[in-house]
Amino acid sequence: MPSPGTPTLERGFIVPVGGAEKKKADRVILERFVRLCGGEEARLVVIPTASELDDTGDRYATLFEELYAEAVEVLPIQKRQDAYREDCLATLEEATGIFLTGGNQLRLSTILGGTPVAQAIRHLNADGVHVGGTSAGAAIMPEHMIAGGPSGATPRADGVILAPGLGLTNRLIVDQHFRQRDRLGRLLTAVSFNPFVIGVGLDEDTAIFLGPEGVFEVVGSGAVTVVDPTDLDFSSMDSARPGDAVSLIGMKLHVLAAGARYDIEHRKAMAPERVQD
Repeated sequence: MPSPGTPTLERGFIVPVGGAEKKKADRVILERFVRLCGGEEARLVVIPTASELDDTGDRYATLFEELYAEAVEVLPIQKRQDAYREDCLATLEEATGIFLTGGNQLRLSTILGGTPVAQAIRHLNADGVHVGGTSAGAAIMPEHMIAGGPSGATPRADGVILAPGLGLTNRLIVDQHFRQRDRLGRLLTAVSFNPFVIGVGLDEDTAIFLGPEGVFEVVGSGAVTVVDPTDLDFSSMDSARPGDAVSLIGMKLHVLAAGARYDIEHRKAMAPERVQD
């Protein structure tokens, strides 16, 4: 379950990005994240744990500084012991926004899972700090994380590997690089395991900005595929053998481009508002 937070404070936004977001021209996702976190008063913390490249954190710090964030700190969390350090926790406490980079989501979850840093991210988001993440950093945000699975459009009994995530929301499950890597089948499989959650497939250079009221808006150049199991009448998942295709009858699917919104509480998709000339 998400952290309950302080009753008098509004929850922070959750901003999962599908990966490969634009970093030079048309940086609409990163620009909007900085504005959300305070613009020229934004104090951002970058957590590059998922990446095995030494310069990932510094590259994002430079990007956010170019977008006029007031301060950007990179947390050098490369092993579990680092996620217990008091200086890392103190840095997080000063943040208006936290950003998790891409890489290997299992590296991210095995290093951060259950640590004081993970707990701090949950509590801070519940108390108003905005949390964004790209690729692996997007996948780990929900309670359940898609950790792997084959490509393809057909759901199969062994079509996805799940692991615990950060638990910033228990209403969504997120997949990234969605159309580019043909991941509809594994998202359908993940949703069919427990039709309580809504599946969100994020194309590259595409994000959702999920606000405290439970409505998200699509931002970026691609689309977001929403898999809604509310009206699911039948699933053969319980009787399927490993490798079998799975029947799912009554599953609803939306494809949402920039400006479209989705209400996760009422499970309602909304078209972009028309701009008047």
